[in-house]
Amino acid sequence: MKALVTGGAGFIGSHLTEALVHEWHEVVVVDDLSTGQARNLARVADSPALHVHWGSILEDEGLQDLVDEVDVVYHLAAAVGVRLILERPVETIETNILGTDRILRCAAKGQKKVVIASTSEVYGKNDRVPLREDDDGVLGPTSKSRWSYACSKAIDEFLGLAFHQNKGVPVIIVRYFNTIGPRQTGRYGMVVPRFVQQALAGEPITVYGDGHQSRSFTDVADAVRATVALSRHPAAPGAVFNIGNGSEISINELAHRVKALTASASDIIHVPYERAYSEGFEDLRRRVPDTSKLRRFIGFAPEYELDASLDKVIRYYREQPQS
Repeated sequence: MKALVTGGAGFIGSHLTEALVHEWHEVVVVDDLSTGQARNLARVADSPALHVHWGSILEDEGLQDLVDEVDVVYHLAAAVGVRLILERPVETIETNILGTDRILRCAAKGQKKVVIASTSEVYGKNDRVPLREDDDGVLGPTSKSRWSYACSKAIDEFLGLAFHQNKGVPVIIVRYFNTIGPRQTGRYGMVVPRFVQQALAGEPITVYGDGHQSRSFTDVADAVRATVALSRHPAAPGAVFNIGNGSEISINELAHRVKALTASASDIIHVPYERAYSEGFEDLRRRVPDTSKLRRFIGFAPEYELDASLDKVIRYYREQPQS
């Protein structure tokens, strides 16, 4: 099998690329390094099965040729992270929507399978527990750019499903729930690497808001395993799947867990959202996936508990503290 991974030097994309190369698949990576890093592919950089194109899917004139040559496209190129979204809303919308549209149009010419990486953010302010794939998305007002990411990814899903229904393109939508692991950066608001870096540096571990908001964290190895399995399932095209771990933890508890696992002397402090982001910033109180559909299709069960995932992140940042 030959695969194209857009955003293949990013956090999830690099782990996916690595997994595919280790299975002896030929992999083409396209990445503009806006949030990814070339060193994320260091473990497979010398493999003859890996072909890398540094550039944007919005600008690459050879994108159609790349898509034509592969069997499946894993589309992970996107603007991600709350801070990045607030700082660059135009880039977020253009990258996510226009990039997905271009990939789908290229794929349609040869009926290539496309796996679109979406996000639990599309559920918006819906705090039903657990969230099921057919639950409503409840977005905030357009005056708050925080919701532009959720909206852009929802449009990605609409586009993908429309190409499947009207043009016969085999499209699979995967919604990641708070994926964590080595190589994830805290620069754009990701909570686990931020907590770990603060704890290792002996700096205050900063919890935004009251810390009672809860999340369900998924190890990147589990997310990749589920993504690859779905891409090979004959009944998956045309469907949407939550990829996550059903275990729920408050952000306060997460901060204490990181402090304990790092043996850090850091204080845990609370910072109002207004200071961390902007006036009137809205966050979700709970976000937990229903993964029963994923279990029915591929027999999925997460292999990694939270502490094991946190240990991997801690080890990574001890080895590469400036990541």
